[in-house]
Amino acid sequence: MVTKMRAAILPGNSTVELKDFEVPKPGHGEVLIKTRATTICGSDIRCIYREHVGKGPEGYIPGMAAGHEPCGEIVEEGEGLRRFKKGDRVIVYHISGCGVCNDCRRGYYISCKSKYRRAYGWQRNGGMAEYILAEEKDLIALPDELTFKDGAQVACGFGTVYEALQKIGVCGDHAVLVTGLGPVGLAALMLAKAMGAEKLIGVEMNDYRIKLAKDLGLADYVFKPGDDTLKQILDVTGGYGCERAVDCSANDAGRQLAIRATRQWGKIAFVGEGGTVNFNPSPDIIHDQKTIYGSWVTSLWLMEELVERLVRWNIHPEDLVTHEFPLEQAGEAYRLMASGNCGKVAVVFND
Repeated sequence: MVTKMRAAILPGNSTVELKDFEVPKPGHGEVLIKTRATTICGSDIRCIYREHVGKGPEGYIPGMAAGHEPCGEIVEEGEGLRRFKKGDRVIVYHISGCGVCNDCRRGYYISCKSKYRRAYGWQRNGGMAEYILAEEKDLIALPDELTFKDGAQVACGFGTVYEALQKIGVCGDHAVLVTGLGPVGLAALMLAKAMGAEKLIGVEMNDYRIKLAKDLGLADYVFKPGDDTLKQILDVTGGYGCERAVDCSANDAGRQLAIRATRQWGKIAFVGEGGTVNFNPSPDIIHDQKTIYGSWVTSLWLMEELVERLVRWNIHPEDLVTHEFPLEQAGEAYRLMASGNCGKVAVVFND
């Protein structure tokens, strides 16, 4: 067994550094995972890569191995394991909660407020490393039908929108609007389509991502934001607007559009992090009896359910990966993700 491993750390000045770490030994209830794929999240760019602006749950401890979207194979067992074993393919839920508070008992490690809460790639070493030490309670089994690049996107990107879509409910009666077609927005379209949405509408300003959505057949209509975007959406929905909307833009105008393009009695989910929003409560929400849901990442049980659904629906998150790099080129991977001229960017580890 090797004793040293390479990992990528983020100094906070739009650069990446490669550093040698000791390969950790799993303790009680822990496993050592050989990382096979790790994808880059927009929150990595927003809170860590450009500068360390994250606080609390998004606070990055300098020098930690980055990457909170890892997937791989267990290569070493600690004592006391109850479910997983050496050789299992696993996804890592990227927040390790205390496990005993009310939120953790519900499966929402993301909402754990205990001092014992530590997120992979933020407050503990993450998946931009050849190996990752993880707690068994943080693992989800990866079925053989899904690739490691599929699994890497389950917890954060696809899990986030699956949770949101479950909250607002999507079915064959619905036209669904997604504002902001980064990887999370594209995942929202992909899942809403699988859940039976009758009409899918995206709004995005980046030409690369507009083309990607069209090439993958994820939307019936994709509009660029502008003064007439609301009218365009109303025109293709019979003047009524969409039954459901998901904002992934984290942009004031995008959020306003998600609200105003939703029809009477409609439901809107906000999943895009950061930014602000200004709207008029009476005409925008109250008079049309709309509901806005906040949704932050996902729960363990819905993440496990999502994995089953991906297999059933024959959906592969890997389809959103437009670029992949070895760990030695992690700097290029992060630069590309920060530019926005890409879909999902993955760092892959081969034998």
